[in-house]
Amino acid sequence: MSDSAITFLIGSWLFYFGLHSLLASLSFKKMIAELFPAVMPAYRLIFNIIALLLLFPPLGLIYLAQAEVELLWQWQGIQAWIANGLALTALLLFIRSLRYYDSSEFSGLRQLRNNIQAVEDQENFCLSPLHRFVRHPWYFLALVLIWTREMDQATLISAILISGYFVIGSRLEEQKLVIYHGKIYQRYQARVPALFPLPWRYLKKNEVAELLEKKP
Repeated sequence: MSDSAITFLIGSWLFYFGLHSLLASLSFKKMIAELFPAVMPAYRLIFNIIALLLLFPPLGLIYLAQAEVELLWQWQGIQAWIANGLALTALLLFIRSLRYYDSSEFSGLRQLRNNIQAVEDQENFCLSPLHRFVRHPWYFLALVLIWTREMDQATLISAILISGYFVIGSRLEEQKLVIYHGKIYQRYQARVPALFPLPWRYLKKNEVAELLEKKP
């Protein structure tokens, strides 16, 4: 890749991360709620549409770069089987985890349909099976998918930037979750790791029930 192409790729990702964080922040949503309260029922849906559309520039740059760059590494033999097996497992776990999320709330359709103008998310605190092992299972599964792929220069740069944003983004998200759920989420933070499962830090099934029973 040329230096200019690398600069455009990095810039497009940084623009995406910056705008995504801004639009997701409580302070920005509160400002919109004060200035344009009629927009709030559609805010989550608009946010998701913008987040999706803004992925096209960096992904397009990665696609165009594949025609002019060579692979930095390529899984072969047993390594390819392991990498693809991990990626498939992550994908299946992601699909399975969808049943534990309120898709209508996540997409923003429920807020729009019910004319909900609240700034805060409306979902109650609940723990899926994956949340017993890691606080941000979707981030973890995404990292598995990303780092089990073959890498060229554009893909590697993107993987590093996305991984860094997951670390920063998870911390920003948790600031909001503490505001939403208070001490119960702080107790959960103390028991379960954020991004990467650790064998000695997880919640047993009965411990999940005990944690939820202590909900204020």
